Amino acid sequence: MVSYLSKKFIKDYKNVKNENVRRAYGMLCSIVGILLNIFLFAIKYFAGIISGSIAITADAFNNLSDAGSSVITLIGFKFAGMKPDFEHPFGHGRVEYISGFAVSVMIILMGAELLKSSINKIFHPESIDTTVVSFIILIVSILVKLYMSLYNSKIGDKIESAGMKATATDSKSDCIATSVVLISMLIAKFTGVNIDAYAGLLVAGFILYAGYDAAKETLSPLLGQIPEKSLVDSIEKIVMSYDEIVGIHDLVVHDYGPGRLMLSLHAEVPGNGDIFVLHDAIDRAEIELNEKLNCEAVIHLDPIDTDNEEVMEMKSKITDLIKKEIDEIITIHDFRMVKGNTHTNVIFDAVIPPKYKMTDKEVETKIKDLVKNNFENYFAVVKVEITYV
Repeated sequence: MVSYLSKKFIKDYKNVKNENVRRAYGMLCSIVGILLNIFLFAIKYFAGIISGSIAITADAFNNLSDAGSSVITLIGFKFAGMKPDFEHPFGHGRVEYISGFAVSVMIILMGAELLKSSINKIFHPESIDTTVVSFIILIVSILVKLYMSLYNSKIGDKIESAGMKATATDSKSDCIATSVVLISMLIAKFTGVNIDAYAGLLVAGFILYAGYDAAKETLSPLLGQIPEKSLVDSIEKIVMSYDEIVGIHDLVVHDYGPGRLMLSLHAEVPGNGDIFVLHDAIDRAEIELNEKLNCEAVIHLDPIDTDNEEVMEMKSKITDLIKKEIDEIITIHDFRMVKGNTHTNVIFDAVIPPKYKMTDKEVETKIKDLVKNNFENYFAVVKVEITYV
């Protein structure tokens, strides 16, 4: 159905990289989600009333909250597509993450309410009526939610939307939860054992976990998460394809919403090269990154002494020592040597991962001692920094 509707209502529907097409997909899926969830709420609420099942009734209101979640997602896509303005020069793309997080909060609240109702039902049990109509409604609900999970997941991957993926996760958990309710109804019908309240507890657990998982998925890019390895590899491949560039470091990726990436990096170039030729290579690399990765790229030109064999040999020796004596995960860059009458300073940056086992000061001290103890009259001037990829 979604494929048919997208072909009918979305112009140029295959071009998912286009911002307007992407937003149209998100809004279409949200509207379909609203309609299907309202339908499921109506039939499940009816089934809950005629059967007296707390699990079915709670599951019905869960679908109603899902409809509300789809409304929030719809609003999120609408606002996320707004153009940059003076107050928000990077656009409004993160509204999509905020709306996804709001959906996850609603899921958690609904799970908590169901947990409370189920516990109350354990201490005050009520009989349930296992009618054929109730079974049919639950089976229909499972099939509809399975379909919603599949199309939300497919579209979420296609347009790279954390909000859509969160909705897909919610639909999948609803499918499992309703299956649990169906099983409890079957047990009650054929054994006479009423486990409705306990099924409600299990459903609440599924809903709470789905809410937590969705919150993690949408909150992480808001806080500033590490970029995907595939993106980092693509950036390195593009930049290093230029002969004038011999290395890169200090790569930072900022995510201002889907399709709104800004990245900066330092490109190492030969210090004796023609500045105009090198600058032209940097410009071309920035343009290629923008075109192929749909991002805004800024590259800092970093000259290094590639023709000085003594400098390159010393850099190689210190690199090997650090990896052998301290940690192989540490890398160095911006290496240069300044010779004096009494000693030589080797100046460079050392890169460590976040939450490293040693403090910046401890790493700096170890590297300085390593250089001092292995090279006579050589002293290290080290700046320790954290990698963002």
